[in-house]
Amino acid sequence: MRMVSRLVRSLNRTEALVGVWRQGLAVLPRLVWNPWAQVILPPRPPKVLGLQVVFRGNTPSLWLSMSIVTVQLGQCGNQIGFEVFDALLSDSHSSQGLCSMRENEAYQASCKERFFSEEENGVPIARAVLVDMEPKVINQTLSKAAQSGQWKYGQHACFCQKQGSGNNWAYGYSVHGPRHEESIMNIIRKEVEKCDSFSGFFIIMSMAGGTGSGLGAFVTQNLEDQYSNSLKMNQIIWPYGTGEVIVQNYNSILTLSHLYRSSDALLLHENDAIHKICAKLMNIKQISFSDINQVLAHQLGSVFQPTYSAESSFHYRRNPLGIDRHVRPPLSGLPPLSKMSLNKDLHFNTSIANLVILRGKDVQSADVEGFKDPALYTSWLKPVNAFNVWKTQRAFSKYEKSAVLVSNSQFLVKPLDMIVGKAWNMFASKAYIHQYTKFGIEEEDFLDSFTSLEQVVASYCNL
Repeated sequence: MRMVSRLVRSLNRTEALVGVWRQGLAVLPRLVWNPWAQVILPPRPPKVLGLQVVFRGNTPSLWLSMSIVTVQLGQCGNQIGFEVFDALLSDSHSSQGLCSMRENEAYQASCKERFFSEEENGVPIARAVLVDMEPKVINQTLSKAAQSGQWKYGQHACFCQKQGSGNNWAYGYSVHGPRHEESIMNIIRKEVEKCDSFSGFFIIMSMAGGTGSGLGAFVTQNLEDQYSNSLKMNQIIWPYGTGEVIVQNYNSILTLSHLYRSSDALLLHENDAIHKICAKLMNIKQISFSDINQVLAHQLGSVFQPTYSAESSFHYRRNPLGIDRHVRPPLSGLPPLSKMSLNKDLHFNTSIANLVILRGKDVQSADVEGFKDPALYTSWLKPVNAFNVWKTQRAFSKYEKSAVLVSNSQFLVKPLDMIVGKAWNMFASKAYIHQYTKFGIEEEDFLDSFTSLEQVVASYCNL
């Protein structure tokens, strides 16, 4: 195993390695990824969480008012959160000539009941909680929403302080988290109580800094404790490979390993991939974070806006992404862990599940048969159980037609292994460890994170 070799190479410099494998290897993976919108779906072992359509009962009206509370954390989370809500409402208000007036009205109503609460003077209020440890970004976000005149945030739906986390995961998780836990959770509880039918949380955060990653992991853990039966989906921004923060790899592995245990799904976007979209597809010369955030918002909107499922051709799905927590591989069909080839070249990304969402013109005639090829999927799951397609003639935003792929596949292996490797190289030389230990994150916590993520890489290589 690669982690064993990393440990052996560094034994002469690292003392606290005893018992690093005491937790053993998880049998099954929990992660999902694709080149546009990447998703991690962490189930409770030994279950695998695939993107399966869930439609309960024969009455579509069961989903008529399933609301989602969005939690925006840190600078990145709040800036992206604003763009997401702005894109959602702008899309729902746009005039579409590809569907009937009745269908368009149902689409608009479904969007509003999921993401917006009661109107105040005719202005929809976002179902959101804004959290940051510095006031600047939250004040800017509140102001931009109010100035739009189309929607706004709730008057008492934000929490901020005057001291940030200094790009230190440990400070966000171990200091800000416990110190402000009661205040933050009370604001979230009040927002949940406004929902007639509450579905779950959409948590937007980065994993490179301190507040979004550290405090974000802490808040997600608390949401799991207090709302264990509700969906918790974290939208995570994967940092630039060239580096934004010198300790971003530490922050990233700590974030991913903690969310792996407490979140139901992680929806991942790579900054590098979105940057390429802006440069090559949109031909933007000087790319700003605003450009990147708008691309992210459109991708997220095209996933979460209402659409038809295969089971219901006449009613819009109101629930979030359908998730089946009971997909299990045959244990007898798994090769021994010792025989896994972790360094093999992946000629294509073997998938656990794929979901294609088609919107706009010609969706009914779109050919998606290629996604049903058994060669795309792991041997213990048939394509009929691993692939779903949702369609609606109602176009998204300004696009005549659009397609989104959400995939649970091996695409994650290379970037995850790379970020774990970089963090390990720093850890082996004890670089910056003292910045974390002084706030209560010990070397054993790092080792637990390495172990957890190495399990994920190994499991996905074994698909």
